[in-house]
Amino acid sequence: MNGVIAARAQTGTSLGFHIVFASLGVGLPLLLCIVEGLGLRTHDQTWYLLARRWAKAAAILFVIGAVSGTILSFEFGLLWPRFMGFATGVIGLPFALEGFMFFLEAIFLGLYLYGWDRLTPLVHWLCSFPLVIGGAGSTWFIVTVNSWMNSPAGFTLSNGKPVNIDPIAAIFNVSTPYETTHMLLSCYEATGFGVAAVYALLILRGGLNEYLRKGLLIALLVGSIAAPLQIWSGDLNAKNVAQTQPAKLAAMEAQFQTEQGAPEHIGGWPDPKTKKLYYSIDIPHLLAWLAFGNPNATVRGLDSFPPDDQPPVQVIHLTFDTMVGIGFFLVGVVPLFWGQFFWRRRKGKRGLPENKLTLLAVIASGPLAFLAIECGWITTCIGRQPWIIYGIMKVQDAVTNAPGLGLFFGGFTSIYILLSITTIILLTRMARQGVERDERAVRRARPRAA
Repeated sequence: MNGVIAARAQTGTSLGFHIVFASLGVGLPLLLCIVEGLGLRTHDQTWYLLARRWAKAAAILFVIGAVSGTILSFEFGLLWPRFMGFATGVIGLPFALEGFMFFLEAIFLGLYLYGWDRLTPLVHWLCSFPLVIGGAGSTWFIVTVNSWMNSPAGFTLSNGKPVNIDPIAAIFNVSTPYETTHMLLSCYEATGFGVAAVYALLILRGGLNEYLRKGLLIALLVGSIAAPLQIWSGDLNAKNVAQTQPAKLAAMEAQFQTEQGAPEHIGGWPDPKTKKLYYSIDIPHLLAWLAFGNPNATVRGLDSFPPDDQPPVQVIHLTFDTMVGIGFFLVGVVPLFWGQFFWRRRKGKRGLPENKLTLLAVIASGPLAFLAIECGWITTCIGRQPWIIYGIMKVQDAVTNAPGLGLFFGGFTSIYILLSITTIILLTRMARQGVERDERAVRRARPRAA
């Protein structure tokens, strides 16, 4: 296997695996904080039960995420030594701060897990706040690195080396506000819809009770708030891409020719050989307006870039359209579910919507939300090709010259398969244990909440 292909495949596999646990590591602490806060305020033991069971799942996912994240940190140095040799002085600070946030989260996760019977309810709930801050902070700092790779800043080049380094300027590059906001919202959205999907499935199978009802409602509420904000954030992010990475925008939209008043292409299959997009739905002038706020603006096509500097348009257009399509589907689930929920309450009926189609839509929203995250990362990273640092260093100039990368790829892929199986077994076993044991534990630990 070619060294560049093997290194990219290994890094992509690692990121694709880790991003699921990283997203849950950001979203679950927020859910824990909310439900335990509701328990503290209402003295309803169901909220404490949700917090206790979600904390167990968070602990399992945190461990798996820590393992996969550690693997990634080694891969950066082993597979991309020339990239790290160039960039470490510039982006070393966000890596260090990300590590600080990770340890903050790890310390307070330990206090949270082992403090149920030892801390007062208020102090225990306050321990969830560093979990929220640590999870969000880790993601924010690590995404600034990707933002910097898309929009390099904080240094000047001298004989091919970075000098006059300003790590703060590197962190706050032009893409940081858009990418970090987009990623954080995606974590809350995917976690909310993911947890809601689990409870909707249990309810559909005939297990409706107060525990499942509240679990579904609070998770879907978080996802419902994040979903429309994510559409807004994605629009701002795409506008920034139009300014900073026009080749990526052209690939995302399968815009082969530079065109004034370019249309928005929805769907379709791009053919790099014929330089045409087939079977798409085209909305005149919409792309020009969305990208530049002017329906008659000129949008650069792939034809304005050298062939060697063009991203793989078929992959990028497919993943971008998939991500956007899922985003609008999730937004559509929001009025579908909550419209029926409040209509039932207005009619004096308690409980959840009984429409099977609605529950199936909620169930589908969970895996689709995580698929959207995967497609988003493929779009931003593969869309930057052939650059690893946009306009500065190409991928082929950053990879290691060491042999045997194909074997390395196979070995670490086996580790990820083993970790996936282990995670599924542990979460399934935890779910099958039922809630009775946790209910008894809550009654013992929470009497001081009254």
